Amino acid sequence: MLNPKSLPRRTDRGSRNRDPITVGITYDLREDYLKEGYTEEETAEFDQPSTIDAIDQTLRSLGFRTDRIGHVRNLVRRLARGERWDIVFNIAEGLCGLGREAQIPALLDAYGIPYTFSDALVLALTLHKGLTKHVLRDLGIPTADFVVVSDASDVEKIHLPFPLFVKPVAEGTGKGITAASRVRSRRELHLRCRELMKRYNQPVLVETFLPGREFTVGIIGTGEDARAVAVLEIGLRAEAERGVYSYLNKEHCESLVDYFLAHDDEAARAGEVALAAWRALGCRDAGRVDLRSDGKGRPNFIEVNPLAGLHPTHSDLPILCNLAGVSYRRLILSIMDSALKRASRVTGRGPAGKKTTCPSPRRKPPRMISRS
Repeated sequence: MLNPKSLPRRTDRGSRNRDPITVGITYDLREDYLKEGYTEEETAEFDQPSTIDAIDQTLRSLGFRTDRIGHVRNLVRRLARGERWDIVFNIAEGLCGLGREAQIPALLDAYGIPYTFSDALVLALTLHKGLTKHVLRDLGIPTADFVVVSDASDVEKIHLPFPLFVKPVAEGTGKGITAASRVRSRRELHLRCRELMKRYNQPVLVETFLPGREFTVGIIGTGEDARAVAVLEIGLRAEAERGVYSYLNKEHCESLVDYFLAHDDEAARAGEVALAAWRALGCRDAGRVDLRSDGKGRPNFIEVNPLAGLHPTHSDLPILCNLAGVSYRRLILSIMDSALKRASRVTGRGPAGKKTTCPSPRRKPPRMISRS
């Protein structure tokens, strides 16, 4: 696991005479969409004002100048007016389409503006849980057997052993996950698939149910510099929705969920699998990988969150960092340090004289993970 003392402790802003780095902040504010008539569940992935306040205040305390941009439509308007930033701190999830998380990174790439976290390709891929599992399975990273169901007729083609686990293919924050997600018969499978496809208007992912312990691994860094901060085990209290880390349990985690650091051999293996998946997918700066163990105690990849929540006390990544001795301030600094290191590789100048980032070097082939 990562030693907190190895994390950066200050920003590298050059000489004192240099102007502060201007950081634009892109995000989707939950209350904005609620005012437009969207439901609590539809806006579950979006941020509260307290999250944006925390990020903004922390960046300022680190010596950056900040500018709150907001959602993708605000970004489009401001780019059209000729506004630019040295770098953008992007936590916007997007609202529409399977490529919604990739919208802002793609725009920023077009204008040559560096940004935090993963690029458009990674965010488009990893939002689709089925495609992500295809890629990682081909690389030898353990993940439960699965089928993506796009039509009700696809259910008849499923020959995985029951029980199975069913969830939307491209949602986060536990949306679509309840105690009913674990199905024990073909009839339940038909009903659950039809219900989720109708409700979320997207395919569903059907997986072999994993009965073991559930972990989330926090990761800071990019490529070979990426390190697992800690392995957090998720424990459900007696009053929680049983058996699953569901939407309900996540929304009310303070009263329904216990989080504790895990240090045994199984947890260490979870950290190894998570880091291998993070590097193989090309994720950047910071995020989380979720895993669950099979009946023999072998951790399997569930999904990756390359745009992890950053509420200081409610989101999993800051929670596990705090438990591991990494303060919220040092987490934000580490994210900026990783992103600025990438942005410092320059080849020329973009609009309004801003420097543009070099293409990333070709990634090294990921280390294969044994299934034993």
